[in-house]
Amino acid sequence: MTPSLKSTVTIEARALCVHLLTATGAVFAMLALLAAVQENWPVMFLWLVIAFAVDGVDGPLARKYDVKTNAPRFDGVLLDLIIDYLTYVFIPAFALFQSGLLPGWTGWFAIIVITFASAMYFADSRMKTTDNSFQGFPGCWNMLILVLFAIKPGFWVILLLITVLAVAMFLPLKFIHPVRTERWRALSLPVALAWTFFAGWAAWVEFHPESWAHWGLVVTSVYLIAVGIVQQIVPTRNRS
Repeated sequence: MTPSLKSTVTIEARALCVHLLTATGAVFAMLALLAAVQENWPVMFLWLVIAFAVDGVDGPLARKYDVKTNAPRFDGVLLDLIIDYLTYVFIPAFALFQSGLLPGWTGWFAIIVITFASAMYFADSRMKTTDNSFQGFPGCWNMLILVLFAIKPGFWVILLLITVLAVAMFLPLKFIHPVRTERWRALSLPVALAWTFFAGWAAWVEFHPESWAHWGLVVTSVYLIAVGIVQQIVPTRNRS
């Protein structure tokens, strides 16, 4: 095998491995669902946090090894969307309904709004902005619902948050991608990593009400939700 051919095979193998890494999200989704059926919420969220971490890693790797060119048989974007819908939307919505945080009709309202609005958003061809952010709330219900499990606000607060964010999915509001949005990435990426740490910590201590992880979750969540809108308000500086 010539060096050039060997190099090509190596690149293609690495690109394929990126798809395989992305596909592990489906396994983590199933493990999370099994835990949710048993109402083992800390374990469920730990699997979702692992899936969230994989989702943060596979994108940069896909671009590094150019999977569209080197492993074109599999559509990485479609694979990612399928797994994201399971781990960001479907399983967290089920957990919220099953947890008892929303009694009676409020639980039904929440899961219908979350799953329906997210299905439409994930199919929206205009969800990405020119700076690789998201136009509208990107359906990260796993993040919101984990925070709700941690702080357990009243059901009217939960309904208000769900309604506002569902509407925000279709408004011209910007929400950053912590990895791909370049503006303020030096701060946004560490905040996203901190959120992942606090989420894992909160789940590990079974959402103990006195855990400092809850404060970390609230602070980092507020930043990640609001920073894109702040960027729309604050103009960029022109570099001379």
